[in-house]
Amino acid sequence: MNSYQVAVIGAGVVGSLVARELTKYDLSVALVEAREDVATGATAANSSIVHGGFDPEPGTLKASLNVKGTAMMPALAAELGVSYRNNGSLVLAFSENEMETVRALYERGRINGVPADSLSVLGREELRRLEPNVSDEAVGALRSASAGIVCPYGLAIAAAGNAADNGASLYLSSPVTAITKRDGKFLVTAGPHTIQADYLVNCAGLYADRVARLIGDDSFTLRPRKGEYLLFDKSEGNLTGHTLFQVPTDAGKGVLVTPTVDGNLLIGPTSVFSDDRTDKSTSADGLAYVRETAGRSVKGLNFRQVITSFCGLRAVPDGAGQDFIIRFSERDGHFLHCAGIESPGLSASPAIAVYVADLLRDAGLPMRPNPRFDPCRKSDHWFRRLSAAEKNEVIRKDPRYGRVVCRCETVTEGEIVEAIHRAPQATTLDALKRRLRSGMGRCQGGFCTPLLVELLAKETGKAPTELCKGAPGSLLLAGTLKKGAEQA
Repeated sequence: MNSYQVAVIGAGVVGSLVARELTKYDLSVALVEAREDVATGATAANSSIVHGGFDPEPGTLKASLNVKGTAMMPALAAELGVSYRNNGSLVLAFSENEMETVRALYERGRINGVPADSLSVLGREELRRLEPNVSDEAVGALRSASAGIVCPYGLAIAAAGNAADNGASLYLSSPVTAITKRDGKFLVTAGPHTIQADYLVNCAGLYADRVARLIGDDSFTLRPRKGEYLLFDKSEGNLTGHTLFQVPTDAGKGVLVTPTVDGNLLIGPTSVFSDDRTDKSTSADGLAYVRETAGRSVKGLNFRQVITSFCGLRAVPDGAGQDFIIRFSERDGHFLHCAGIESPGLSASPAIAVYVADLLRDAGLPMRPNPRFDPCRKSDHWFRRLSAAEKNEVIRKDPRYGRVVCRCETVTEGEIVEAIHRAPQATTLDALKRRLRSGMGRCQGGFCTPLLVELLAKETGKAPTELCKGAPGSLLLAGTLKKGAEQA
């Protein structure tokens, strides 16, 4: 049984950043994840937006942590080698009544502490100078210059990897099924492991309420809310420069149109409550709604260039007007909830990590600085960022970097092998996709998948028929044809 001062349950973007933040101190830290890889829950499928901070209700954790997290994001992304772009956002108004809402959002942003020079109310002409393809129906907008876009799963993977590089222990495929207390310490049953910890931080996403109930805490309940998206080919990535919102409603920030950090165009999401915490299916009605609503914001959406659709699930606290749930449990003063982190959770995540560390310090956890902490991590995409001369030098030393496996995204064999062996290790097809974008291009893996399977088998020592797309049981191959085996 391994013992730690802090165990963080859940390796989404919040849990991974919390674990990384704690490794800045001389602490023993465990990051425990139920799934086979980090960043497979809400972090894997969301809008990727770093919000300006004008939308949350003033005085809430959402408001303060959004503004702080957005300010922290550029430097954090640079440290971790993660793609980030400060493209700004626009909230479009289609009537004078909606312009009143825009002006109210401007005032709310000022109250929330959004930098004054980053917010402005635009009229029709100024809006069109910034975004020529915006809908003719739009009469004005709120511009947030501090807003941006980031790769959410890239951020989580890099944070978890950096935490591991700085001494944290990462437990994958380790669902937490029991928590008991003995001699003042938690005993956590996590898959095949029993982990002892002085403090627990509950970052279990959609399952945070169920983890809370393992210590008898039923103070909150979470509901899954589905969000369906359409992703366009990179040929459409320049249709808009800003992230385009419509005036928000009680259901959320609505359907957006945004470029991505990788050059695609993304539209969505829907916002529909579900009773199933595992249902990530898309629907004809949902995607039709996304197409229709996004078409109101921008002209020229070419739906023939859609390359995939997907669905994400968000953990929404039950009840109206809920804030982030970041507090110690009333059942145990060493059990810290970090739950209900819906939008703007990604934006707030860097600040949430600092806030959690401060709460733990105030609760008595010794927080001496770790003199060995290294905040930097080499990007998973480092090779493609080199000059031609630098690439040639790398290839001279290791020819695998000269062999392109995924042509759509220009991913080389050398990068794939490195991702398979680098913490957190990529051992499935989806894990490679999240790190390198292999299979995320126009052909959606139609050409590179056989080569990816071959490399995964070689580097992991598994038979091709044992390899999974993602979750256990999602086998890629049913068997080997006799004729093919003989030819091989």
